[in-house]
Amino acid sequence: MRPVADRSNRFPLTLVIHGGAGNITRDNMTPELEMRYRSGLEQALKEGYRVLSSGGSSVEAVVAAIKVMEDSPWFNAGKGAVFTHNGTVELDASLMDGRTGLAGAVAGVKTIKNPIVAAHRIMTHSSYVMLIANGAEEFARNEGLAMVVPEYFHTQRQLERLRKLRANPDKTSKNQAPILPDSPFFGDDKLGTVGAVALDRLGNIAAGTSTGGTVGKRYGRVGDSAVIGAGTYADNDTCGISATGHGEYFIRNVVAYDIAARMKYRGQSLVDAAREVIGKHLKKIGGSGGVIGLDRQGNIMMEFNTPGMYRGFIREEGKPRVSFYD
Repeated sequence: MRPVADRSNRFPLTLVIHGGAGNITRDNMTPELEMRYRSGLEQALKEGYRVLSSGGSSVEAVVAAIKVMEDSPWFNAGKGAVFTHNGTVELDASLMDGRTGLAGAVAGVKTIKNPIVAAHRIMTHSSYVMLIANGAEEFARNEGLAMVVPEYFHTQRQLERLRKLRANPDKTSKNQAPILPDSPFFGDDKLGTVGAVALDRLGNIAAGTSTGGTVGKRYGRVGDSAVIGAGTYADNDTCGISATGHGEYFIRNVVAYDIAARMKYRGQSLVDAAREVIGKHLKKIGGSGGVIGLDRQGNIMMEFNTPGMYRGFIREEGKPRVSFYD
């Protein structure tokens, strides 16, 4: 087990979140949408910081912040998730504790109200890391987690998004996922995976990610948000990372872990490591998206290779700061 932080030390309470990266620009953002996203991000930051400031752990703060965004219809996670090709909603989420190295994840679930809560329960109440589909839902029911009917996740704006995709058959093929990442690259929609990374008073880091995946996805496709090391990673000795973007690229390049490994083995800073992975390597091979992160000193990183990323952070002064554009 990894060492617990010295209780005599006082680490800077810090929380950083994202709500997706993509074609987010002032030109295609209305004042109403900007207000809704700003409000959602600020609420998530405040709830996560409330947990931290009251003595809660980084793991609890990450779950609290992500749960707020899962309950919002404006993010591609939980309530606001995209539709699959078959007109269903299939949700993925993961969580990792940088102190213990423990992790939990769910994939392809349809009736768990808050997938990040299920990921947390798997991490703390089972010997497994990832549960999928019906098995994950059986576990959640047995644990008394909040369950909903599949229609709870159906929103009109996401139905319209699926219709737009179906009206453009060149965007996808029979045996391929849409070329669109899980973030806002299609039409005027601006939706994306959500995530959070927190540092608590004891110097422990945690990271989590939650998503509905790609619009129009087929065959039970699972992206990086459920994969530890790809979309989520946390280690007290290096950093915590949550990713958003074209999941297949993040899985193949083990993006979240790669950033931590560059810090550990190359001695790079969090920012330098992320810029090398996201701004250079991933961009070179055609991978679009972004990451957020924290190290143990409370240094914040929000790196993306797209026009924008919904993102924000909050520090000890308790004031949420939110940004959208490059």
